[in-house]
Amino acid sequence: MKSGMTFALLPLLAAALGATFPAAAQSPCGWSHDLRLVNGRIHTMDARDRVVDEVTIQEGRFAYIGAAPKNLDPCTKLIDLHGRTVIPGLIDDHNHFVLFSRRPGYDVMVETATSIPEAMAMLRQRARTAPAGAWVTAIGDWTPRLFAEQRAPTLAELDAAVPDHPVLFAAFGPAVTNSLGKQFFESKGIKVGAVGSLDGAAATAALNVLRGMQTDEDRIRSARYAQAYALRYGLTTSVDMGVFARPGSPDLQDSTTLDGIASANPWTAYDQLVALDHRHELDERVRVFLLSMDKTQDLPILKARLDNVFPDFGDDMLRVSGIGEFTTPWIFAYDWKAGQHPDNYEAALQLVARRGWSYQQHTLSLPEVQFTAQTYEKVNAATPLAGLHWSIAHVPSIDPATLKAMKDIGVGMALHGWKYLQGAQGTPAGQPAGPPYRTILASGIHVGAGSDAGDIATLDPWFDIYYMVTGKDCTGALINAGEQVTRQQALRMYTADNGWFFREGDRLGSIETGKLGDLVVLNDDYFDAKKVSDEGIKRLRSVLTVVGGHIVYDAMGN
Repeated sequence: MKSGMTFALLPLLAAALGATFPAAAQSPCGWSHDLRLVNGRIHTMDARDRVVDEVTIQEGRFAYIGAAPKNLDPCTKLIDLHGRTVIPGLIDDHNHFVLFSRRPGYDVMVETATSIPEAMAMLRQRARTAPAGAWVTAIGDWTPRLFAEQRAPTLAELDAAVPDHPVLFAAFGPAVTNSLGKQFFESKGIKVGAVGSLDGAAATAALNVLRGMQTDEDRIRSARYAQAYALRYGLTTSVDMGVFARPGSPDLQDSTTLDGIASANPWTAYDQLVALDHRHELDERVRVFLLSMDKTQDLPILKARLDNVFPDFGDDMLRVSGIGEFTTPWIFAYDWKAGQHPDNYEAALQLVARRGWSYQQHTLSLPEVQFTAQTYEKVNAATPLAGLHWSIAHVPSIDPATLKAMKDIGVGMALHGWKYLQGAQGTPAGQPAGPPYRTILASGIHVGAGSDAGDIATLDPWFDIYYMVTGKDCTGALINAGEQVTRQQALRMYTADNGWFFREGDRLGSIETGKLGDLVVLNDDYFDAKKVSDEGIKRLRSVLTVVGGHIVYDAMGN
């Protein structure tokens, strides 16, 4: 009798549950994320640079490159590419996606604007989606050089664009606000100029006030915007290089602190991405490198990190992959030309190597590159680095002896196009601004590319690729003459060559059987200079972005 009642209730239970399930779950194929893309020009970026016309993804991984068998699961979704160009998902081997994912207010990426009216139109559009009274912000990843007017917008221009919301328009340093923002900041004791200007200190104070107003859900919303922005341009993996420890953060012990756009509480900076991952809503792969800046030989924060976290912990979407881009005080701390350097650097790197971590070091001058390389050689004598995939980042210049020495011990070079936005300022007259892409690539050392975006550079990967190919900055000036690379080389450095830096080259970066199913369908043919001019590279974007077989951005209507 009891068993009979159970079976009798099953149809009623199923009906009740069906009423609450979303439509996708009720569909016979709602569970499937298998994809078959046909009739395209699919650049695999494998070792043979194969170009095929179709590819199939099953259970999140590439299953068939080229023709698939006829007995595919009937739930496999078929997408006709109509001749479009397909590339692997782009990988940025060094950015600050975490900073981008935490921006307060309803943030706007204005990096694609070429004039102030264009930037104001972006703010106006963003304001339409913001609740009454909410802040509209544009924080970092632009400089006045980006705009034809070669200046920041004025209070009057911000008022005209966004009259009903307070606005903070901030670069790495100064900022400007509108009338509503000026009124608010002055009520908090922050000095604002008559035309809405905030100097560096006032801009930092203003930013920190807005950060203090954020809720956990605000930060999760910002993270959703950040990943949606990246996926629109085909960037499917960000290798994040950490944040500066913000003054007042707890348990900093002896750490150096810095305040500004690039700063956060280092213990909570990743919370919004962890929350999205737990909710299965993280669509951008993030690989975390842990940054520290211990001042003493005791290295308390670095040691605590190494004692309590282990390499490659996480899942396919969010993973702890390395240490960097600092382990000791570095930026703003030393006169490198005078031979100054951190005296606890070797001790820190010896520890990182012994524990078996990948490492990447920031450098912005030849003395920094040389000091880093010399220390790497000392570490290599005790713990071979070749299997750890250590690298030197940015590398504005390098001498042949240092380049050879790093190649000999298995160190890689992670090169970044931040000069596209910043220009050639600080570069000796007559010399290329760097990085020396062509020179380093010709050496045979392992080399990849990225942006350093999140505060001082553009995240849109096509701007970086444009800079690699043309050597021209955002004003059109040729600043990296003689160090340009081909389109194929540039794209390889942004895809197949980048998994190496976080020890996932066998899983990401190319369209090959068994690798994670990340790909991008482009709006035009990057490889055909007749269809896409050099200037046209900057207008490339995705029309379909797939991560692990999931369609995460779709302008094709699939």
